[in-house]
Amino acid sequence: MAITTDNAPAPPVAGKPGPTSTGRAGDKIFLGLSQGSGILLLVIMASIAVFLTYRASLALAENDGNFLTTFDWNPAGDPPVFGIAVLLFGTIVSSLVAMVIAVPIAVGIALFISHYAPRRLAAPLAYVVDLLAAVPSIIYGIWGALFLVPYLEGLNLWLDEFLGWTYLFEKTEVGVARSLFTVGILLAIMILPIVTSVSREVFLQVPRMNEEAALALGATRWEVIRLSVLPFGRSGVISASMLGLGRALGETMAVATVLSPSFVISLHLLNPGGGTFAQNIAAKFDEANELGRDALIASGLVLFVLTLLVNGAARLIIARRKEYSGANA
Repeated sequence: MAITTDNAPAPPVAGKPGPTSTGRAGDKIFLGLSQGSGILLLVIMASIAVFLTYRASLALAENDGNFLTTFDWNPAGDPPVFGIAVLLFGTIVSSLVAMVIAVPIAVGIALFISHYAPRRLAAPLAYVVDLLAAVPSIIYGIWGALFLVPYLEGLNLWLDEFLGWTYLFEKTEVGVARSLFTVGILLAIMILPIVTSVSREVFLQVPRMNEEAALALGATRWEVIRLSVLPFGRSGVISASMLGLGRALGETMAVATVLSPSFVISLHLLNPGGGTFAQNIAAKFDEANELGRDALIASGLVLFVLTLLVNGAARLIIARRKEYSGANA
């Protein structure tokens, strides 16, 4: 016969979390460090936002042009004129080109590693993909300038010949392939390991019971992937894509090494020229005067907000689909 007392703790109820603290010193210290780390992160983010906003306001007060629509960057002029229209266009277009190229390939590689490749091949292939994510961006930039740019000229001519009617791939200017299209290809190569790694881990979390049930009903391997794996991992793939998009938006040295900057907006993606926020900041920060640096910080504030919006969109997508999970099945 079990002996109970009124002061004994109630047994845990299935499905409900236990107490958050056991009263031990180690648990209290860990809880305090965790909360402090979260608060510190918020303070750092707020400090960055306040600094960028303050310095940007100083530049915008002296700007004689429209910051959002002016096609010029001359903070040292009399009067000073600078705008982000070209930079915003180039940043978004190059990132979208990278996403269109990288995401389908990354999902295909992730599916091959997680569901098609033999185990002896999947493990080293996954290691190589993860290793590519650690390569410094300047290495990608040097490779892009010395190899990608010269050899893309033939592809550009082919696209102009067969897809020039789309206007986007019509090459109207003579010059090497230092264009937003080249930058998009380089960014696609850079974000490919990130999207692949995250997508692979998501696909590996698909409940085995779901796949076995589909196979038992006579589904082919592709039907199992289409009906079980992809629906389960959709939110994870979207989150991985947003993570890759965040890196593409803020990439600096690789873009600065490959792109031929110019303050002209053109939908001819194969023409040399263009510009991005990060590339413009890296190229002009050292030679800029005080107002010029404030103007560059103002453009950095726009990039900061754009990145936050992208990450916020990813979090919303995850939150909307968090209830659809068979991981505990």
